[in-house]
Amino acid sequence: MRAVSDTPSLRRAPVQRRSAERLARILDACAGLLDEVGYDDLSTRAVAERAGVPIGSVYRFFSNKRQMADALARRNLERFTDRVTERLSVTGDRGWRYAMDVVLDTYLDMKRTAPGFSLVDFGNQIPVGARRAEPNHRVADRLTTLLSGHLGRPADDDLRRTFLVAVETADALVDLAFRVAPEGDEKVVAELRALLRAYLARVLDRLD
Repeated sequence: MRAVSDTPSLRRAPVQRRSAERLARILDACAGLLDEVGYDDLSTRAVAERAGVPIGSVYRFFSNKRQMADALARRNLERFTDRVTERLSVTGDRGWRYAMDVVLDTYLDMKRTAPGFSLVDFGNQIPVGARRAEPNHRVADRLTTLLSGHLGRPADDDLRRTFLVAVETADALVDLAFRVAPEGDEKVVAELRALLRAYLARVLDRLD
């Protein structure tokens, strides 16, 4: 399986600290407005006003709100990866089941608390209501790279395929959990956790 390229969605990458801070404010404003007005009513002008920057600053980085939301999704993935990495580095090697719990719990926490995340997560629903394959490939690739060393096996196509199936499964059932209850139905989450453990055991228990 071919790894999905992580090509940035910016028209121009920030090269100075001031530009990077301005970009961060734009994405923060985008995230907050997504929660308040939704994707359909999101506008670049409203984002500029919320971020306290000229509209030209938004267009310097993004051609439209779709690119802006996609950049937010990519930032979500970076923050997700950083949080998982930090938790695993603190706790050390406690086996793949614990590592998978960290991955799932980190995702659920961001789903519940990160501004804008419930609408765009890692890009699966941009525009809202659509289902796209690429973001889940991107997440599976990132998990393969992140966890292969932790699991003590090469980041090969078999491991990437295993994580892709796990990510697609988790995506569908987390969506169900949050349709059943605003904060995610715990019983559905428990079923997801059991399902993932049973599936991943077929591959990962061979390494124990």
